[in-house]
Amino acid sequence: MNTGKIIAQLREEKGWSQTDLADKSSVSRVMIGKYERGEAVPSIEAAKKIADALEVSLDYLVGEGINAHFDKKTVQRLQAIESLAPQIKDKLFFLIDTVIRDNKAKQAYAG
Repeated sequence: MNTGKIIAQLREEKGWSQTDLADKSSVSRVMIGKYERGEAVPSIEAAKKIADALEVSLDYLVGEGINAHFDKKTVQRLQAIESLAPQIKDKLFFLIDTVIRDNKAKQAYAG
C-alpha cells in the first residue's frame, strides 16, 4: 500500500476530514489531498508531522521497516518492555505466549 492510501485510511478510521488532518499536522489540506491521490510524496518533515497527528510511527505511515505494522502506542509498549528487568520480562512474555496460544487454539476449534 502506498503512503497516500495509508494516510487516507488512517484519517478515515479516525473520522477526520482532510482539513482536520491538516489542522492537526500543520500540513496544508491541499498537500494532504495530493498525497492521498498519489500526486505528490510527502517530505520526511511532512510525513513525520502527519504520522504524529495520526499517532503512528513513520515506518507505519510509509509501510516499511520492522515497525511498519505497529501503531505508535504498540511501539512505545515494546520499547517499555525492553527496559524491564529480565525476570519481569520473562513473566510478561509467558503471559503473552499463553494468551496467543489460547487464542490460536480457540480459532483452530472454531473453524
